[in-house]
Amino acid sequence: MDLALKGRGVRITDQIRKTTEHKLAKIARVDPRIRRLDVEIIGERNPRMGGSHRVEVTCRSGRHVFRAEGAGPGIEAALDQVVEHLERQVTSYRGKLRDRRQGGSSGRIQPAD
Repeated sequence: MDLALKGRGVRITDQIRKTTEHKLAKIARVDPRIRRLDVEIIGERNPRMGGSHRVEVTCRSGRHVFRAEGAGPGIEAALDQVVEHLERQVTSYRGKLRDRRQGGSSGRIQPAD
């Protein structure tokens, strides 16, 4: 998995990089075909915005692209939101692929003999 970090208004330190890698590793375990994660960490200067940090993640898996955004008082809180959103999207997509591969609908009515 390739991880690209970009900071706007925030300096990307080794601690932020390690925390991001650790939290987003969960997404790679859910779908091993994920090849690239683009993470953008934005420091909000406007006090009226919802949080002081915003995190946007773009996740590429084969032909499909997943995107999620989270905001919070700290980078870790925003990352937690993003991981929840991405995990939900990826598991839903994987479920749809699994159902398609198994063929047919499980809700079919069997004819009586």
